[in-house]
Formats: sequence, C-alpha cells, structure tokens
Amino acid sequence: MITSEFWRGKRFAVLGLARSGAASARALVASGARVTAWDGDAGRRNLILPRAAGEELVLADPEAIDLIGFDGLIVSPGVPINRHPVAAKARAAGVPIIGDIELFAQARAELPPHKVVGITGTNGKSTTTALIHHILQTAGVPSLMGGNIGLPILAQEPLPEGGVYVLELSSYQIDLTFTLDCDVAVLLNITPDHLDRYDGFEAYAAAKARLFAMQSKAHKAIISIADDASARIARSLSAKGEALTKIAPGFCMDQSRWPQLQGPHNAANALAAINVCEALGVANADIDRGLESFVGLDHRMQTVAVKRGVAFVNDSKATNPESAAPALGSFARIHWILGGQAKSDSLEPCAPHFGNVVRAYAIGEAGPMFADLLKDRVPVQISGTLDAAVAEAAAQAQAGDTVLLAPACASFDQFSDFEARGRAFVQAVEALA
Repeated sequence: MITSEFWRGKRFAVLGLARSGAASARALVASGARVTAWDGDAGRRNLILPRAAGEELVLADPEAIDLIGFDGLIVSPGVPINRHPVAAKARAAGVPIIGDIELFAQARAELPPHKVVGITGTNGKSTTTALIHHILQTAGVPSLMGGNIGLPILAQEPLPEGGVYVLELSSYQIDLTFTLDCDVAVLLNITPDHLDRYDGFEAYAAAKARLFAMQSKAHKAIISIADDASARIARSLSAKGEALTKIAPGFCMDQSRWPQLQGPHNAANALAAINVCEALGVANADIDRGLESFVGLDHRMQTVAVKRGVAFVNDSKATNPESAAPALGSFARIHWILGGQAKSDSLEPCAPHFGNVVRAYAIGEAGPMFADLLKDRVPVQISGTLDAAVAEAAAQAQAGDTVLLAPACASFDQFSDFEARGRAFVQAVEALA
C-alpha cells in the first residue's frame, strides 16, 4: 500500500469504509496515524478491524465524538458533504474534510519520481482511464489505475521511478481534493448530472474546473470543447496562458482497427488518450498498438452474447441520457432497455437516435415516466424488471437486431450499483433458452 511519514502521529476520522475508505484507514494506520473509523454497515466495520486493529484504530461515529484536535476527516465520495451533518461539525471544529485522493497527493513527495494523469468528465472517464493505462502498459511504462474506476489508489503498491498513476476523478473526489497537481489533467465533457449534490449546473461545472486550478502552470491540460461548459473552462485557461490542448468537435477518425472503441463517443475518448500519451512521450507506434489491442471494460458497450443472430449489449454504465445517446447511435435496429432511478425527466439527448429503436422496454422507478415520454415517438412497453425486459426483448428481436441495456438512469432503485445491474443483465441473457 502507499504510506507516508507525513501522517505519523496525526489523528484522522474516516467516515465510510467501502473500498476507498477502508484503504485510507489502513494506509493511515500503517503510516503511524491514529484513526477513528466508522460505517453505517456493521459488516464493513467488522471487516476493517482484523486488518488494522489496535490502539491506532478505534471504531466510533464521527458524528458522536468531539472532532476538535483531529487533523482531517476523510469521507468516501458517496458521503453527501453538501447536506451530511458531519460536514458542518467538522467545519465548526476546524477540521479539513478530504478524501483518499488528497491523501495520495500528500504522499507523493515520498514516492519514487513519477507522473500523475487525472481524468474527469461526466461521461467516458472509465474507458479513457483504462485506455491510457493500457497504452502505457503496452509501451512498457509502469502504470497503475485508481480512483473512481473502483481501484483505491492507496491500497496499491507504489510504482518504481518513471511510473504513471492514472486516476479517474469524479466531481465528488475533486471536491475532497486540494493539492493534487496533475502532470496531465483531462476534461472529457460536462453535462447535467449529480445535481442533487450541487447548487445548480454551474456549481457542478465549477467542481470539474478545480482539477485544473490545482495544476502548476507548466503542466498539461487537455479539454474537449464539444459542450459549452467545457469550452468556457478551456477559454479561462487560455486566458491565463496555461499549457492547453483543445479537442474540437466534429473530427473524423478511422476506428476500423479498434474493435472495442466504436462510436463517436469512443472516438473522443481515444483522441483524449492519444493526446495524454503523446504528452507523456509515448511513441506513436506504441499508441497504435495499444488502441488496437484494447479490450474495453465490463458494462460499457460490452457485447455479452449473440443468440440466434441477436446481439446483447451491456451498457449499464450509461447512467444518464447523455451517456445512453452514443450507444443508441451505434446500432441500426435496437431493442432498448431503459429505466431505473432517473437523473432527468427528459430523454431529449437520445432523441436524434430514436430512429434506430425498434422497441423500448421501460423498467424500474422511472419506467412509467419514460414510457410516457416515448409513447408518441417509438413503440414502448413497461416491463418493470430487468429480467422481464430481457425476456420480452429477446422474444421480439430478429436476427441482426441488438438488445441494448442503456438505462439512462442510476441503478439504485433496484440494484446496488451499475455493476450489479450489468451482471444481472448478463445473467438474464445467459438464462435465455
């Protein structure tokens, strides 16, 4: 794991003991810090104790203890600091509220010389992060993925000299980070999302912009300017004379040799990854080999089966209409499974591709609303559950059609996360006769 003498003898509270929180607690204890940890899930509390028990780690709810004198409150990105009472309590006690990415930033001075790439954006972060990591590995450059991609960076072994840490960063993680100076920082896009955590869209965009505010002036910024919010951030950096590469919309790329990077959204992801790797000094031949051999990620435009000539594609990571739209534009005849916990009461970002939809199957909490939105535009039915939607779509699909799970919604009404929803889709497809 990554540790730091900087934390020795200090006191920290950790709220949330899922992947990043548990890794933070263990790294702090291993570094000689004293940690008070808590999670509302008793199972997670019990898991942390055998790994880091002793006087250095105690279990107590930060809401129930005096925080005065603590050096930091580490919260998991899922903790809504805009409304959680522990945030006000920490601020009143003068305790910084940070996350595991800020701990990593603090530990960097003691790591072997390295570089950090930070990737943010509403959509495409995971694919771009994994693609950059894959290209670096193909080129023989030591690298690690971490952050929002589900791999806690503190739990991993430090890279040797010359390594590159490739971090996927959500707006929540950036909110909890203050000193991460990325050698290369990337913004892919900004579309409305997570607005329950922000005071409007502009505040959400400002959270993304903070990734660049933390950068040294000489370090590289790469920004796609296909949307207005991202273009405004790019203009602000240009005005300051920052080292900036802008990715303009409307470019054409030959994606025929990249089997797992199809569609216009993946062209944008690939171009961002190419720019990053060029900035890191990777040879063009290695970049080409990496693009050609990339196998993609689960739950992101993942073809899980072809049965009787019908392809079944799992794009469970499409958790908002903007991220579902590219999937709808990638196939000619689609049986579209959508729904879940809505982030929007509109499907207009998907509208340009409604002509590709043979039939829609609405599920989950948003099912009735989406069925109402679609009823005069595409054939639609309310299936209710994912299992039912898969069975009904499979029964109506013909050879050459695609059954596509692109929910345009969060998963939390019926599943623990988008990964669980994707696995359920795979299982439902496997269960088909």
